[in-house]
Amino acid sequence: MTTTLTQPHPSPTFEGSLTMGNLFAAAGIDPSQILLLRHTNLKPGPNGPEDLTPAKILAFVRIQAVSGSKFPQKPPSVWLNFTAAGGNRCRFIGAYENNGEVVAERTETDRFYDLTPSPCLASFKDRLVIDWTGGTINWARAGGAAVGFPVTEIADAQAPVFPGFDQLILSFNELQSVMEDSRYESWRQVLKSVQGIYLISDTKEGKLYVGKADGSERILGRWSAYAKTGHGGNVAFRELNGVDMTHRNHFQFSILRVFSPGASTAEIDAAETHYKRALLSRQFGLNRN
Repeated sequence: MTTTLTQPHPSPTFEGSLTMGNLFAAAGIDPSQILLLRHTNLKPGPNGPEDLTPAKILAFVRIQAVSGSKFPQKPPSVWLNFTAAGGNRCRFIGAYENNGEVVAERTETDRFYDLTPSPCLASFKDRLVIDWTGGTINWARAGGAAVGFPVTEIADAQAPVFPGFDQLILSFNELQSVMEDSRYESWRQVLKSVQGIYLISDTKEGKLYVGKADGSERILGRWSAYAKTGHGGNVAFRELNGVDMTHRNHFQFSILRVFSPGASTAEIDAAETHYKRALLSRQFGLNRN
């Protein structure tokens, strides 16, 4: 596979899989001068797309704990910032030049840094997605330790337009992105607005599962549970996870029918029963009731 990188200068071409090390080399970046930071959607950090503004990210990043064990005592000159994008994946949201600690602002608990926007890898902002290997608990990684991080995507900055309920098909990895990546906030709002009957297809074994999302849970709440756990609390899926935790990667998610928030429980239950019968998901699939 040949991947061409879009940059201000003539684009280098790479053969095979890309890593952060390839990007550093192509841009003439010394990894020893780089620090990578991975931010999640947990407080007190950026919590959603409305918080991913340059001003708010800068205000958050420039404050680091005095006694923190994850963050280096003498951080390098350029900080690359990423936000969680599902699983171990994270999206590049911009770089800052570290001009040093502002010692006068130091408190007993926090250090404050003088950071300014950096053009480092600017052409990849909001487009570059990497696999944060070695455990996401290690949210600050030296550039030298990150050269092997796989590049999983160099995408358009904007999320694709929601295709409509009847055209939506998501792999498990895509489901995680939709549930966690800030680019898909509009998709989440759509999925939050309806109740429905959904289908999970096991693309390896060919088995089907028909499920319902009703009440306040809606499609978003139900699918969020699958994205987080891989089983959503279902007995058959728990059993599959018990045998092979990677089997969830074969799941494919789609929507069979949607209902307005005012639809009755009886109406939704009847539709669920109909699809289980029509698709034989009790006899030959993953439904247990």
